[in-house]
Amino acid sequence: MKHLTLKLSFAACLLSSAGAFAQSPDTTVFGRIRRAELSSSQIPQIAHYLTDVAGPRLTASPGYKRAATWAVETMTKWGLTNAKLEPWGDFGKQWDLQDFSIIMKTPYIQPVMAYPNPWSASTNGLQQGQVVVISPQQAMDTIYIAQHLADFKGKFVLITGGKLNTEAGFKPASERLTDEELANMKDTYMVSHKEIEQYAGYFKIMAKADVLTKQAGALGMITTSPSNNYGTVFVQDMGQKLTSPLSVPKLTMAYEDGQKIKRLIQSGHTVELAINIVAKTSTDDIKGYNVVAEIPGTDPKLKSQLVMLGGHLDSWTAATGATDNAAGCIVMMEAVRLLDSLGLKPKRTIRIALWDGEEQGVFGSYNYAKNHFMGVDYKLKPEQAKVSAYFNLDNGSGKIRGIFTQGNTAIHPIFEKWFEPFHDLGAKTVTNKNTGSTDHLSFDWAGIPGFQFIQDPLDYETKTHHSNQDNYDHLQMDDLKQAAIIIASFVYQTSVEKDMMPRKPLVKEIFAFDGL
Repeated sequence: MKHLTLKLSFAACLLSSAGAFAQSPDTTVFGRIRRAELSSSQIPQIAHYLTDVAGPRLTASPGYKRAATWAVETMTKWGLTNAKLEPWGDFGKQWDLQDFSIIMKTPYIQPVMAYPNPWSASTNGLQQGQVVVISPQQAMDTIYIAQHLADFKGKFVLITGGKLNTEAGFKPASERLTDEELANMKDTYMVSHKEIEQYAGYFKIMAKADVLTKQAGALGMITTSPSNNYGTVFVQDMGQKLTSPLSVPKLTMAYEDGQKIKRLIQSGHTVELAINIVAKTSTDDIKGYNVVAEIPGTDPKLKSQLVMLGGHLDSWTAATGATDNAAGCIVMMEAVRLLDSLGLKPKRTIRIALWDGEEQGVFGSYNYAKNHFMGVDYKLKPEQAKVSAYFNLDNGSGKIRGIFTQGNTAIHPIFEKWFEPFHDLGAKTVTNKNTGSTDHLSFDWAGIPGFQFIQDPLDYETKTHHSNQDNYDHLQMDDLKQAAIIIASFVYQTSVEKDMMPRKPLVKEIFAFDGL
């Protein structure tokens, strides 16, 4: 999920500096957490239920509700309090895939690899028709589309580009960060205003092309995945507002299958596909829901204050959303299970949140921040001053190598000290750089210290992110255990510190979502 914050010029200093933090981290508790996780981890079981059992967790879908309900029930059984589904606001149309098939019928019978896009229209039964090919540039040219509407009637429109990028085959698909890369961390996943405008323009053009293609009587629209991923199919789409018109059936196809079809047509052969999509679209419940639960604080003076941790529970639909981002939710659930099962006594209340709607624009966490911390008029709410910090995990299942401070220089020496017991686990880098595109930015916007951990990339960007490979088998269980140890320790330490975590100056920001 990509998202942008546009900063405007006003600031008000809020809290203290690192000098107030005199106490060292409780390494005895850190050791207990580590031993417990390595001897009796529940990570594989949590992962199984959030992925294999719940299935894809598209925002507002039955799969999301299955996972969210299971998380609430499970954390309640563990002993957490106030576990519930908390509505964050109106989302839009629900969508659930109920049946699907695709096969090439001519010039010969052969299966092809493709997936319906989320919120695709149904085909109204099995539809067989010829394929017409256009380029991505032609698809974005609404004048071209309008001039060729007659060519699309009764056909499947395939949008595909040039030849396969074979250079990618000589690069490793999975990597870990080197010491040099960690020492030279730069801002990551930060989207510029110009890029937001480009994305917005692209989606407006494609939405218009969808409408024109439907008016032409096309059977459906098929796009192909990027050309350097060797059969991996990346499937996503724009969310559906209540007012969004239903477009033609839409699919995403493996690049190789799209190129084969393109070559056959270019050499004079007719290609026909037979496709059946049965999808249920509903407005029975237009709300979005976050999952929240708590471990109550024990200090009478501090228990009204909060330490928060979370990751986003929603996913795309071509797989079961294991690395994006069941992984973060698995780790966060395991972290609170560890803290509760060990009978640790946090002074501040610990609140876990599993976010909804991140993939459509960090909707769940942003609206949570508006509901709890700061309204759109930038007027702070009382709860905003009670949150010491928020910790987020959402870059795959790679082990934690460090943390981004988001420019909070006062917290830099604190985190460096907290990481010392974990140097042997490969985690020690603290950078004042920024990372974007996920839920910690909602807290940063609200003037609350929000942090995303640095993770080994593994095959997150090359294979699993938003793809048909985002499944249980791509989870690195040992890495997730390492992450749970570190996050549980950081959350506990934050909960027992004498003072709240230092804050940056509050900066007035405008949120803009790009819908990716």
